[in-house]
Amino acid sequence: MLTPAVAQAQAPARTRWVNTWTSMPQLCEPGNMPPPPFTQNGLVLADATLRQTVRVTTGGRRMRLRFSNAFGGTVLPITAVTIALPADGRAGVSAIQPATLQRVTFTGRSSVDVPKGALVVSDPLDFRLKPGSNLTVTVYLARGQASNDITSHPGSRTTSHLLAGNHVEAADLPGATRTDHWYFLSGVEVLSAAPAVVVIGDSLTDGRGSTTNGNDRWPDQLFNRTRGEVAVLNQAAGGNRVMNDGLGPSVLARLDRDLLAQSGVRWLILFEGVNDIGTAATTEAAQKQVADDLICAYQQILERAHAHDIKVYGATLTPFGTSFYDEGFREESRQTVNRWIRTSKRFDAVIDFDAAVRDPASPRQLLPAADVGDHLHLNPTGYRMLAEAVPLHLFR
Repeated sequence: MLTPAVAQAQAPARTRWVNTWTSMPQLCEPGNMPPPPFTQNGLVLADATLRQTVRVTTGGRRMRLRFSNAFGGTVLPITAVTIALPADGRAGVSAIQPATLQRVTFTGRSSVDVPKGALVVSDPLDFRLKPGSNLTVTVYLARGQASNDITSHPGSRTTSHLLAGNHVEAADLPGATRTDHWYFLSGVEVLSAAPAVVVIGDSLTDGRGSTTNGNDRWPDQLFNRTRGEVAVLNQAAGGNRVMNDGLGPSVLARLDRDLLAQSGVRWLILFEGVNDIGTAATTEAAQKQVADDLICAYQQILERAHAHDIKVYGATLTPFGTSFYDEGFREESRQTVNRWIRTSKRFDAVIDFDAAVRDPASPRQLLPAADVGDHLHLNPTGYRMLAEAVPLHLFR
């Protein structure tokens, strides 16, 4: 007779809904709104089609979509939605493979009104997604959203397409307006036995310095290493901070939505804090305070994640020497925080991103080969170095 532990080890993994792609919802800044005529007279995307592509991580035979109106000033009236595979499987293109097109419904209806502040999940669809494939989602809004407050993810690093009229079933959108932002779509789920890891971070995880439509942020390159066995969910935003709102709510404010409410999550990689240090005053007292506060905030995140049986891996903060953040006692603050991450034994594991990309000849600075040029953000080579610094055994 098998012992319970052996029986559990030999039992097949349970299939359930797992997020395979996410984007952190944000209030869209004025400069990132859909360009005219798609934003005018207090209406956004009125009588307009929005076509977006996203790269899923783990695959599945059934899928569904999540649409967020978390920051919308009014109801979000979605008139029609379709999904398809993009032409040639590429990211950021407006053409689709017509034979793969399917209409999306919501509790059997083709349209849905997403209440202010709410999230809706579509009905499941039989639609096979391979790990690492791109998915096209096309949305039509007949009435538009009657507010200049809308939900988006500006740092998509992926091109979306806007065209007047209803073209949700069109094979291509010739003449469409291109914009490198995502709007409204916040998640794709698949039925899968694969577990998920959420990455919470700032612009270094959102991918500033990566290639538009190249999917070469470090979470993308980490996924490439897992070969679809783990869903890698990027919940980062440029300018984000742990303790105070910046571009998007603070980590402490968004943890429930961006971690605990995601499907199938077993692990969290926490790689954030540079913007807290970089926006605090440069004096010794102020930087000592921000370092102490960050350590306290990390412990709050640990407590809340562990209460949901989510393991937390702490990533050290990467160098910013000679960048616009390199003033006063900020480097001392970074070193204090990194020392605690490495030695406190509070995290379930430590991922040493600092060691992966620092210059051995000048450890306060990034390796020249990894530096995008501002001495703070990384290029695709630097992001590959971060991805390779993550031990894959952490997800077994």
